[in-house]
Amino acid sequence: MSKVEITTNDGMCPSYAYRPAGSGRWPAVLVFMDGLGIRPAMLEIGERLATHGYFVLLPDLYYRSGPYEPMNPHTVFADPEQRKVLMDKFVALATPANIMSDTRAFLDYFAAQHDVKPGGIGTTGYCMGGLMSLTAAGTYPDRIMAMASYHGGRLATDAPDSPHLLAPKIKARVYVAGAIEDQSFPDDMKARLEAALTTAGVDHTVETYPAKHGWVFRDTPVYDAAAAERHWQTMLALFDAKL
Repeated sequence: MSKVEITTNDGMCPSYAYRPAGSGRWPAVLVFMDGLGIRPAMLEIGERLATHGYFVLLPDLYYRSGPYEPMNPHTVFADPEQRKVLMDKFVALATPANIMSDTRAFLDYFAAQHDVKPGGIGTTGYCMGGLMSLTAAGTYPDRIMAMASYHGGRLATDAPDSPHLLAPKIKARVYVAGAIEDQSFPDDMKARLEAALTTAGVDHTVETYPAKHGWVFRDTPVYDAAAAERHWQTMLALFDAKL
């Protein structure tokens, strides 16, 4: 892993780049972090993806808020003060519009790397990053060939920037996995997303796992080992097929 600083329209975004062992041109994957930010459990996604032959970029989407210590997944949502800081200082600045502006810089970074395979890339995202992953597929359809979202929330709402509204532009194969216990992705939202993707003719799978929101990361109280492993199987199958 190497830490890189990527210049965006709003500053310098600290990012983590993972290259597979050996030499070659590697297919690229952009990872959109979850709402708890950069920490060891998040960085493990990049590490493991690289062992499967992918060049991974994992940017810190909270860079606009300044440096921060790793958050405690066991207390940040339970403690009203910690939750308020998270939402007001960090999440409020990580808007879809801001992150899509950043994504252009992330794509340019991939394009400038001599050991990245030319052509389309893959994206994956978690929690808020799942929303960003889907939004990116519709914002940069000529660059993103495979897109995954795990326990992403608010994927099909009445908001003007709801990701499902971008379905007609998406060219990527889409894989969305929600949780059965997730207030941010209830059954009616799942159906709405499914309908939008189907109507647009997008190659897609939308399903829910028997787990709770946030199940992928081992440092959370809702970590589910079986569901986390299934996440790896489905994501690698998607990227292996399309990238």
